[in-house]
Amino acid sequence: MEKKQRRAAALCAALTTVLAVAVAGCDDSTETEDGTSPLTGLKAPAAPVLAVKIDNVGPARPQTGLGAADVVYVERVEAGLSRLMAVYSSHLPPRVGPVRSARETDLELLRQFGEPAFAYSGAQSKLLPLVKDAPVHAVPPDEAPDAYQRGRDRPAPHNLYLRPERALAAAEDAEDAPDIGFRFGAAPAGGRATPSYTVRYPAAAITFTWSGERARYRVAMDGSAVPVADGQGRGPATVVVQGVTIRDSRFHDRAGSATPFTDTTGEGPALVLRDGKAHQAHWERPSATRGTEFTTADGERLDFARGPVWVAYVPRDAVPSGAAGSSR
Repeated sequence: MEKKQRRAAALCAALTTVLAVAVAGCDDSTETEDGTSPLTGLKAPAAPVLAVKIDNVGPARPQTGLGAADVVYVERVEAGLSRLMAVYSSHLPPRVGPVRSARETDLELLRQFGEPAFAYSGAQSKLLPLVKDAPVHAVPPDEAPDAYQRGRDRPAPHNLYLRPERALAAAEDAEDAPDIGFRFGAAPAGGRATPSYTVRYPAAAITFTWSGERARYRVAMDGSAVPVADGQGRGPATVVVQGVTIRDSRFHDRAGSATPFTDTTGEGPALVLRDGKAHQAHWERPSATRGTEFTTADGERLDFARGPVWVAYVPRDAVPSGAAGSSR
């Protein structure tokens, strides 16, 4: 099917409050081969990928639109803080934000999505040539001004919001969601009961608490609850704490602090949280253009729970060998 027809199907789904109704109202031929999203394992039409860089400091909370994301990546940035990369395909909320600046880490991370649309607000001048050369369809405010608006509820720079439909309209060649290595199905045997787990950065903390009633994880940032469930109760069904190499990059912020670079290729340890249990895992991503495969201790593919996925990148030694209650 032509790109415009697939985009129309995606927008139809995003504007409908009940997914079943949305799919019924769109052309069934827009679905993926088995009718499910490769990012969540849930029923969804094939649709372009939109990645949005989202602020995650106190003045930026609560964020808008996180509940509609298929995948949310948590990255460490300057001063020991964290920032989010939210990836949308199955659903498009009316608004997403606050939108903030891009990092070098984002470019390697997004290679596995083919050629996605990438929304961000600015970047260091030395990084801009790398963004221009990257296989992404960049839609910052200067490229798609109609896709952004300033809110009045908080001060700049924590008040810039994206209109996803308009961003995708400005990135007509953005590719549909590909297979990025995730597999969905029954939980692996074993695991340790872990009702709550906290990922800690030098100046930030994110806690994931299992809700059996909702069959989803609740999220709190620095002790304050963050709305991550939309009207359909989506929220994260699986949380991955992925041990990676985090080193100083060649870039610095205005205060002179080195910008961390998170290497999302290679292999290493991981902890996969699903259904209120923690499972030790191993991850492998051979190259930037490949997805990430997660396996159990015996080498079998580790299936995620069907639903949105959050991936928190931490140093390798911060992944506990047992299912403890927090990373270091």
